[in-house]
Amino acid sequence: MNGRSSGGQEPPNGPSDGASNDQFGDLFGEVVEPLGDKGANSVRAPIEKTPGMLVRREAAARELRQESNFLDPGSYIESVEPLEILHFQRPGVQHGVYKNLRLGKYNIQSRLDLHRHSVEQARRALWRFISDCQQRGVRCALVTHGKGEGREQPAVLKSCVNHWLRQFDQILAFHSAQKHHGGSGATYVLVKKGLEARRNTGDKLDQAKRLKS
Repeated sequence: MNGRSSGGQEPPNGPSDGASNDQFGDLFGEVVEPLGDKGANSVRAPIEKTPGMLVRREAAARELRQESNFLDPGSYIESVEPLEILHFQRPGVQHGVYKNLRLGKYNIQSRLDLHRHSVEQARRALWRFISDCQQRGVRCALVTHGKGEGREQPAVLKSCVNHWLRQFDQILAFHSAQKHHGGSGATYVLVKKGLEARRNTGDKLDQAKRLKS
């Protein structure tokens, strides 16, 4: 045998390079050439976004936001008594302002009720609530946490709120509420003005000065 089949046909190893190119041209068009001995490069096909993928992406985004929650978990919380009066005043807060907060004289602009929340649910809810308050320019808010009397672990949520509120730079002061707002089972919260609210106040002051001049 001389390595060639009868009739002048191609050897069994396959067609010539010219025939191979013709076949690629027939299949894919003239602009596509076989790689030959150059090796193969993989090209990723576009990934179609299925509903399941979108749900998982949204869940991952929620988890990322939750991870930015800096409030301590419940295991680090020091307990308070069910009827204990909660109070906190950041340095620089005027005595008259704090007194008005303590006496419930400020208009309550937003409320959060933590009844029937687990500790972790309350932690997330309070973090979102305070952030929303500052963004919307809320200055005085009421957080209802209950007293937790008669429980095996009394005043759990109350203890957590007392601890967590101190961790917010946005919180200027807080104090247990007056009886008609829930007494020691709720807390008044004084929130620092956000950037937008401070800007609006400055604009109003400038406008008032121009009117007087």
